[in-house]
Amino acid sequence: MTGAGRPADDFTEASRRGAAEVTATVIVEAPADRVFAALTAWERQSDWIPLTRVRVVEGDGGEGSLVEAVTALGPAVLRDEMRVVRVDAPYEVGVVHCGKLLRGPGVLRCTPMDRDRTQVVWHEWFHLPGGAAGWVAWPVLWPGSKFSLTQALKKFARLVEQGRLP
Repeated sequence: MTGAGRPADDFTEASRRGAAEVTATVIVEAPADRVFAALTAWERQSDWIPLTRVRVVEGDGGEGSLVEAVTALGPAVLRDEMRVVRVDAPYEVGVVHCGKLLRGPGVLRCTPMDRDRTQVVWHEWFHLPGGAAGWVAWPVLWPGSKFSLTQALKKFARLVEQGRLP
């Protein structure tokens, strides 16, 4: 068994890149080690990802840990389970979304720049649920996904720059 009580072959499938791809980028006026520490302070993601509560449910937040993000808007609840599969501090953390609905790999990259600035890239490759309906819905859902991911990263950058994260 691997990740959230799922068989290893199911986790292997989840780790393959899905067809729904979303990327967001922000420049943070802070050194990469500080930015990386803020990104991997999993529970603190609740401070900058709207309507979402994040917690480590297994492990210490490092490689092998299981992280759960629950987004709720009224009665609608989306549970996202992620296994941390790679940590290369202070440059990159890789996850595999291994829940029932959200599945696929993701990566958060920190690239050091001049004058203690850091470029953050958040990249996700989700499997589209719902068969053909998922393929039809994705072009409609993608702009909102891209916008909300970008807005979350902008808030993240402000909090880091203000010294409020990690």
